[in-house]
Amino acid sequence: MNDYPKYIQDLILEFSKLPGIGYKTAVRLSMHIINKNLEEVLNFSNSIKSAKENLKYCGVCGNFSEDETCFICKDSSRDKSLICVVQDVKDVYAFEKTRSYMGVYHVLHGVISPNRGIGPETLNLEGLIKKVNSQNIKEIILATSPTLEGEATSIYISKLLGEKNIKITRLAYGIPLGSDLEYVDEITLSRALDFRRDF
Repeated sequence: MNDYPKYIQDLILEFSKLPGIGYKTAVRLSMHIINKNLEEVLNFSNSIKSAKENLKYCGVCGNFSEDETCFICKDSSRDKSLICVVQDVKDVYAFEKTRSYMGVYHVLHGVISPNRGIGPETLNLEGLIKKVNSQNIKEIILATSPTLEGEATSIYISKLLGEKNIKITRLAYGIPLGSDLEYVDEITLSRALDFRRDF
């Protein structure tokens, strides 16, 4: 990295802090930005600044929003008795792309991970409990990632809400369409067996 001028080194360093960006990609992105004209670079930096300054978390579900309440929570056509609990805002948009879910969401902003010092108290659980206690919730869909931390978080939430008269479900996990069984890992195969259904 010492071969580059300091300004480029600083830019490479900032890009390399982004998730999934290694050194070589950080160099490519830095060179791409530097080779743009000043107006394009300013538009890029202003869009980052505007997003950071103007976006906030929805006071109802924890999604990103320009207002106090996000567009999903404002939508009167949504089934407010059905809540999909996700770990990150990006998961909301993954579900929205399917165009098949018409309930609402609750964003945890993470998962329980003792190794990283993340306990239940750091997650957005208080809002979920308030909804369950004050609204007519019929079903909670636990949609955390199928990792050890995601599973631990879902188990914790199911126990937390276990005494409530609410249906609690978990996303089914299984074999991706078009894949050969010999290439599917053991955990995925096990999950596919656990969540099998009538044909």
